[in-house]
Amino acid sequence: MNKRHSLIFLLCMFFAGLTACDKNDKPADTGGTAGTGKFVIAALPQAAQGGVADYLFTTDDLESGFLSTQGNGIEQDGTYRYYTVSKNIFFSMLYGQGNPGAVTAYQLNDQGKLNKMTNFQSETVQAFAPVDDDILMFKVSRRQTTENSQWYKVSTSSLTITGQGQVNTKALAGNGEMAHFSWIKQVGNKVFAPYFCIKGDDKDGFGTQYPDSSWIAVFNYPDMTLDKVIRDNRTSFIGAYFTDGLELVENGDVYAWSSPIATSDGKFTSTKPAAVMRINKGTTEYDPSYFFNITEASKGAYVFDKLYLGNGNFIFCMSDKKDAYAGGAAKFAIVNVITQTFKWVTGSPSPDDVDFLTTNNYSPKDGNTGFIGITTKDGKSVIYKFDAASATATPGLTITGGKVTAINWLPAK
Repeated sequence: MNKRHSLIFLLCMFFAGLTACDKNDKPADTGGTAGTGKFVIAALPQAAQGGVADYLFTTDDLESGFLSTQGNGIEQDGTYRYYTVSKNIFFSMLYGQGNPGAVTAYQLNDQGKLNKMTNFQSETVQAFAPVDDDILMFKVSRRQTTENSQWYKVSTSSLTITGQGQVNTKALAGNGEMAHFSWIKQVGNKVFAPYFCIKGDDKDGFGTQYPDSSWIAVFNYPDMTLDKVIRDNRTSFIGAYFTDGLELVENGDVYAWSSPIATSDGKFTSTKPAAVMRINKGTTEYDPSYFFNITEASKGAYVFDKLYLGNGNFIFCMSDKKDAYAGGAAKFAIVNVITQTFKWVTGSPSPDDVDFLTTNNYSPKDGNTGFIGITTKDGKSVIYKFDAASATATPGLTITGGKVTAINWLPAK
């Protein structure tokens, strides 16, 4: 959601101290853990909001209670931290602003507390995903002077880098601009990598002359040879910078969302609606018979992120203002992409009062339940429970003395 988002991964020492073990089950129905792990909450204390990073906290319940930042938590080094979980390891990454950044790894100890395993330097990457038994990562070029983007594979069984290579992302775009991957996702034995085109120059680096098209590069795995590019001109590009625009649902279909947020010279230029498109299981083309016009369903709102709940249900994070990262002024909708239904959520704070949303959010994938942290302009920070059946949000865990920035589920070892 707001772009303190998910990951800046690593290279050589990424899995230092990692143990290969089975993933524990997530809690099935509510925000309780049933003794199988902990929720890890990242929060920024009010006294530390002048450029200091988050503190990490653990909790058993997202639905009620209070979590105080005063005198608690594990302080993170530096600003711009991002988080992800692999198996039963929690990673806290320092975004290096193009330079290497620190990565700190934690695991739950027998008392359910975070135990630091390792701390090391890593490369900064812009897209990542688990693929088979690997972590696939892309360090994406954003300048015409460097046409190649680098990829790396880390084996989760041998804990070593087992492959690396490059993709000429200027040649991939094929229009004089640079292809910039927004995210990557495994689909069957392929890797789908949606991208947007950017000028890649010093004047208007992230602007584009091609705002009304979408592209998904399809790579074979594990050799990462390019299979094809899925193209369409019914929407603008899929997802956004550092934002996953694809979701693989239970029956194997892939759904892709897009909002008309492409720019040129600082102005929004796309003429297409916000929409969802579908790629049917086993195919590498959009289904021409499927098009869910979200602009029409929402009467003019824009999508900037999503949380998948399971069974085709999503929470769409939306705004009336056209902005790729509209964490403020947010409102929410329950969207079922299979039945093409759209319902506004009630019970969440007024969009005019919303200041910040959590970037990592949680769902047990039961088809109905999701948890998103919302900080309002008065400084109140609450994790809301969303219910798809009733299209409602109810306040749960309240963070006192700071604002919640991320929610993760960490299985016990």
